[in-house]
Amino acid sequence: MDPEFPVPEAGFPALFGIVTAIIIIGAIVVVVMALLNARKAVELGHNPLTMQTELQAKILDSQALAPERTVEDRLEELERLRAGGSVDDAEYEAARARILGSI
Repeated sequence: MDPEFPVPEAGFPALFGIVTAIIIIGAIVVVVMALLNARKAVELGHNPLTMQTELQAKILDSQALAPERTVEDRLEELERLRAGGSVDDAEYEAARARILGSI
C-alpha cells in the first residue's frame, strides 16, 4: 500500500455502524407507534387488526359517498312530509326557505 493515499475503507466500519443504528432506531419507532395506536384502538373498543376494513365498510354503507340530492327531490320530500302531517306549515316554510337558499 502506498502511504501517501489513505485507505478508502477506513471509514466504512463507522459508516456501517451509523447506518445500522439509524435503521434500528427507525424500526423501534415504528413498532412503538404501532403498539400505541393498537392500544388506543382497543381502549376505544375497536379491533386494531380490522379497523381499516370496518372504516371502509362504514363509509361505503353511509350516505357520505352518495350523490347530493337535487333541490327538486328535497322539495318533493318536504311536500310528502307536510301532506303526511310530519311537519306543520311554519316548519314547511322554514325548511323550504333553507332548501331554496342553498341553491
